[in-house]
Amino acid sequence: MQAELRLIVGLGNPGAEYSETRHNAGFWFCERLARELGVTLSRESRFHGFAGNARADNLWLLLPQTFMNRSGQSVGALLRFYRIEPAQMLVVHDELDLPPGQTRLKFGGGLGGHNGLKDITSHLGTQDYWRLRVGIGHPGDKNEVADYVLKPPRREEAEEIESALDRALLAWPLLARGDYNAATQKINSRPAPPKTEATKETP
Repeated sequence: MQAELRLIVGLGNPGAEYSETRHNAGFWFCERLARELGVTLSRESRFHGFAGNARADNLWLLLPQTFMNRSGQSVGALLRFYRIEPAQMLVVHDELDLPPGQTRLKFGGGLGGHNGLKDITSHLGTQDYWRLRVGIGHPGDKNEVADYVLKPPRREEAEEIESALDRALLAWPLLARGDYNAATQKINSRPAPPKTEATKETP
């Protein structure tokens, strides 16, 4: 039996200038989950971030305020303090290799060049933790990635990302009770394409 989730980490960069940028997709999910669970996220200096506890679920939510490439400092501090194992953690982050509107849940695996994941893994000494990848799309040129992730998504992309976050939140009850197979199926299923006028007209 897999370990229950005790920590949800949303990755992003602190400050108003970054709040709407693609790199903050993890923050967006965690903030919405906090509202759904009635959790207040307060600044916790010992954890270098904003944190809140859903006592009924024995669950912590964390938004590191250390900037993306130092996320492990915040995550490691909370895990050590509450003696939470990495396998009991879900990290939510933006994903260049998925288009806006798609999400993927997985345990362990590669880091995909994501600076937040790389720093967390470096601090913990393991890649064995859950990740929820939120698609933001790719600019097409690797030299443009740094600039791309620090800009807000276009309006149609933002709508797709919002819809993806909605679907992922619907899977939260499955995650909360440790039904990872069902949660993975729900989160990883591709959204149905919008119906065109041609498909609406069935004989």
